[in-house]
Amino acid sequence: MRVRVRDLLFEIEDCRRQMVEMALKSSFADEQVVDLSVRLDDLLNQYQGCKHH
Repeated sequence: MRVRVRDLLFEIEDCRRQMVEMALKSSFADEQVVDLSVRLDDLLNQYQGCKHH
């Protein structure tokens, strides 16, 4: 379980970084930025689920 949480935290940070970098180059409404935002939401939900089990 700890490995999964650590991996999720890494993925969350990487996705967040990509999203911000892309948004700064284009806009927060860019389709790719929105896709990354949805992915980030999913990762955060997974992380919350791991914390409660």
